[in-house]
Amino acid sequence: MLMNNGDVTEGAVRTRGRRAGSPDTRGRVLEIARRRFLADGYRAVTLRSVATEAGVDVALISYFFGSKRGLFGAALGLAANPADLLRLALPGDRATMPERVLRTLVTAWDDPENGPRLRVLATTVVQEPEFARMFRELVQREMTEQMAQYIGGADAPARAAVFTTQLAGVIFARYLLRLEPIASLSADELVRHLVPGLRAVLYAPVGVPRRR
Repeated sequence: MLMNNGDVTEGAVRTRGRRAGSPDTRGRVLEIARRRFLADGYRAVTLRSVATEAGVDVALISYFFGSKRGLFGAALGLAANPADLLRLALPGDRATMPERVLRTLVTAWDDPENGPRLRVLATTVVQEPEFARMFRELVQREMTEQMAQYIGGADAPARAAVFTTQLAGVIFARYLLRLEPIASLSADELVRHLVPGLRAVLYAPVGVPRRR
């Protein structure tokens, strides 16, 4: 049976009230979510499956974390979930969207608190196959597909995939390899150099190869 917003809100409040004497409820949910994400992958894990294993109402998880993306970010100790950053940067003028996305990502990685956590996440993705599979599903489902829907068109999936790949390359070069001069550029300089190419990937007409 479907629940309306009032049912969900009331269920969350009631559940939270029942759990008032259990301060470790949130921690238990995060522990289960972390294990499930790593074992089963991002796509397979649902809020309901985590709630069932934790023995809580699914509305409580929604109340705590807002969404599956929010639960993922919290489970991995991220102050800013990459998928949520993209979602917040998309609305607005299409022409300036590449700049908004790039600035949002760079700001998150440059942040003294969130940046180190993101670097740990990126390093783990490279080193751990199970984690890489989970994160690949997150990027595909919550970032590339979301971007493709935003730009539209028959070739939107390919353009979105190339755009996401270029962003990943910038992050890898600047924050993991510390490749110069990329690593030392200010955010404004980085945006100035990269945005024209990113904009072309998303919006420029694709030329027809000339016959030889």
